[in-house]
Amino acid sequence: MDQDDDKYRVKVEPQASYLVEQSSAEDNRYVFAYQIVITNHGSVTVQLVSRYWLIRDMEGREQEVRGLGVIGEQPVLEPGQSFEYMSGATLEAPVGTMQGRYQMRAADGTEFEADIPEFLLSIPRTLH
Repeated sequence: MDQDDDKYRVKVEPQASYLVEQSSAEDNRYVFAYQIVITNHGSVTVQLVSRYWLIRDMEGREQEVRGLGVIGEQPVLEPGQSFEYMSGATLEAPVGTMQGRYQMRAADGTEFEADIPEFLLSIPRTLH
């Protein structure tokens, strides 16, 4: 890794949970909340400009979501700073995945992508 790579390092940590009270198996509606923590591990200030999500369910259906910012914001992160937010997704199957990327812009004008690692959306197992 060269020195420039260390300047532009953003880590994305997702965590999902199933919202049983908003879901309906009879209607094939499975609602999930997810929490995202974005941390600037680089040495320059960065701004989250836009997002891209690929959402898949176990039946093979895919949704692509693109847009500016997240939850109506384009957060600016100083080195070492984090931004955390909650959002949600609805699937037509009880299991799926999400992954994507954020388009970032550094204070020096450099644009780069921060990968959002794939994470599982799944209803909890029922214990008998």
